[in-house]
Amino acid sequence: MNNSKTASLVPHKYLVPFILITSLFFLWGFSRSILDVLNKHFQDVMSLSKTESGLIQAAVYTAYFLVAIPAGLYITRRGYRQGVVLGLLLFAAGAFMFIPGEAMGSFGFFLAALFVLGCGLVFLETAANPYAANLGDPRTSASRLNLAQAFNGMGCIFGPLIFGGLLFADSDSGNIGALAVPYSVMGVVVLLVAWIFTRVDLPEIKQDAGPASDSGVSLWSHKPFVYGLVAIFFYEIAEISINSFFINYVIEDGSISSADASMLLSICGLGLFFAGRLLGSGLMRYVMAQKVLLVCALCTVCCTVLVMVLGSQMGRWALCACYLFESIMFPTIFALSVSGMGNLSKRASSFLMMSPIGGAVGTLAMGFVADHSDMSTSFVVPMCGYAVVLSFAIYMSIKKK
Repeated sequence: MNNSKTASLVPHKYLVPFILITSLFFLWGFSRSILDVLNKHFQDVMSLSKTESGLIQAAVYTAYFLVAIPAGLYITRRGYRQGVVLGLLLFAAGAFMFIPGEAMGSFGFFLAALFVLGCGLVFLETAANPYAANLGDPRTSASRLNLAQAFNGMGCIFGPLIFGGLLFADSDSGNIGALAVPYSVMGVVVLLVAWIFTRVDLPEIKQDAGPASDSGVSLWSHKPFVYGLVAIFFYEIAEISINSFFINYVIEDGSISSADASMLLSICGLGLFFAGRLLGSGLMRYVMAQKVLLVCALCTVCCTVLVMVLGSQMGRWALCACYLFESIMFPTIFALSVSGMGNLSKRASSFLMMSPIGGAVGTLAMGFVADHSDMSTSFVVPMCGYAVVLSFAIYMSIKKK
């Protein structure tokens, strides 16, 4: 049993900061989930191969790899609030770049816009994840971060729902001109949120020196962090690759349209993702996070095997089940990895936030396999990613004993 059930999830004095920081989880969940619709949209309107359309995810997640360390250094020096504000400004700048991108009709310019937007997301995630994890008792950090990440899951639901309806409303061929207006609206909303963060107090969290603090112990000597960094990289390979090609997979047999597939992704897949994070947050008050992660990782490996062998008509339900079981993985791995890091949490977070480059690797690899075989076979890529998460869960469960 987990003794964290006796500890407060969010202390009253941190309730407002927690609500504010949680709003950011919704924003980046919404923006990242749009990429899953853009992937199929650009295949249609620009006649791209699956490998080429994978550059959409690669543009965003390359930003994570390149900017995560500078973001961590900036946040360490200037604090969480200034890191959040800068991230929101970059987010808005990338969104507004869709206006000239539409006028030019250039795939390369859209990729540049997504890269700038991705730079903003890096700052937001590097600041918000450790901040939410540390807003209270360390025993409830995994549960608290899963609760905050549940709103990320909520944002993921609305992304494909709104943009899928806009881009696939008339036909599967789509219309590239449908992008500038919604991205501009999103840019305005993000600027308003940035203004709010400049006006409110976001207290810095004072952290005790842990076993891997600045007192002389190397960040890289903390084995759960190192293993967690590997695990979260492979998790991103799995999560982002199945998001990117969900629509391609479920329409492969011709029994469902792209618009309906987008709806299925939003309501069923990402709906289960949202529900899983809420359930996971509650469950981890009573069951150790390591055990929950172990069961969920085993289930995702089994589900991806079913996706590969059943075909798209039946396998789509196993694919939706993956979202339920993978939902707790990122926040749980993150919380377990930074546990005991003390004053090094910000630096550790910046390294962990480089991990979404795994999404670029996974999407390009899965697209390559799909282009040279079929969509079902390509799910060997996320299956391998989930298998690494399973090994991390086993390691952490044994270590806890």
